[in-house]
This record gives sequence, C-alpha cells and structure tokens, in this order.
Amino acid sequence: MTAQSLNELTASIRWDAQGLIPAIVQDAASKDVLTLAYMNAESLKLTIESGETWFWSRSRSELWHKGATSGHTQQIKSLAYDCDADTILVKVIPNGPACHTGKQGCFFNEVQLQTDGVSTSPTKNPLLSTDRFAILSTLEATIAGRDAERPEGAYTTYLFEKGLDKILKKVGEETAEVIIAAKNHDQQELRYEASDLIFHLMVLLREEKLSLDEVMVELDNRHNKK
Repeated sequence: MTAQSLNELTASIRWDAQGLIPAIVQDAASKDVLTLAYMNAESLKLTIESGETWFWSRSRSELWHKGATSGHTQQIKSLAYDCDADTILVKVIPNGPACHTGKQGCFFNEVQLQTDGVSTSPTKNPLLSTDRFAILSTLEATIAGRDAERPEGAYTTYLFEKGLDKILKKVGEETAEVIIAAKNHDQQELRYEASDLIFHLMVLLREEKLSLDEVMVELDNRHNKK
C-alpha cells in the first residue's frame, strides 16, 4: 500500500474520541472470531506495513505487536472496514493461540440462552441442523483450535507436532483403506474409512493454511465450467 492510499484509508476511518477503532480478528481458514482489540493510526500503519497484527493497548497506553513475546503472531490475509467505517475486520493465519489464556480465541465463555423454555444454543447433532454439512465447519473449527492450543494428549495435537510428513502418511494410509473398503463393497467400513480420510485431509489443509472455503470455491469454479 502506498503512503497516499494509507493516508486515504486513515482519513476514511471514523476514529473514536481516543483516536481508536475496534478491530475484530478472525481466523481466515476456520472463520472463528479470535479476539477483539483496538488499533490507532500508528498500529494500523504497522499492521499494513509488516503484514502482522499490531494493536494499541488501552491498559498500558502503548503499541503492541501480537506475538512479539509469545511467538503467536498473526499473518494478515485481508483487512476491511464496515459500512460505518468504525470497525475493522482483520482476517489472519494465526501462529498459535490468540488468547493469553492459551485458548484458540478469547470468546470461549458460552452463554446458554432460553427462549420460551427452549435452549437457543447450537445443536451438537449435525443431522438436526438445517445445514447438512455443518459438521465440516465444526470439524474445521475444532482442528484449528487443536492447532492453536496444542492440548496434551489430543490426537490432532500429535499430528501437528509430528508435522507434514506424518500427516501425509496418514492421508495416504486412509486413502488406501477407503479403496480396500470400496473393493470389499462394505458400506459400514467405507463410511468409517471415508470419515477418517476426510478428517486427515482437513488436518492437512490446516497444516498448509488452506481453508475449506478455498476448496469449495475451486469445486464451484469447476462445476461452472461444465
């Protein structure tokens, strides 16, 4: 971004009385909202120039580079501001947890709501959802959380800790298992092995920082060419 366009952007933003604007940070792959922080003109400039998130700490009254101490930096994928120009949305590829607690994101204290005695919390059963592929979004978010938080004892943590070669090995093994199940005309086995393959493929996509959305776009592009 040129100095002129940066100046134009800064002039377009509706800064509050303290010269700040809230910045919503979202995982570009899983679409999880990670945190809400604040930027001033200088931190916005540093964010754009460095390609990583910088914020203004209201409690310490100083600039802070996310991950400067922890190593949990956030690589910028896109940046936009809303229709009122008073909120920024920053989509990132996180290099570790966004929250100081070690959680993937800061919004983990879920509130159970009641409407006419019926809970409004999301259903955990994808078969009861209006979106038959909702489980894929849930799985992608869970895998992203494992990647960021690395909880001890979790199988997904084990895969990420072992790295790309191990993940590729598992994708290859599960592909072979799917082929064997299909050759055996065993639907139960095929269902089980196909689920394993999809899971490990999604772990691979996360390892390579490729979102499921981008795969869907590619499939859509191919469909539209027919």
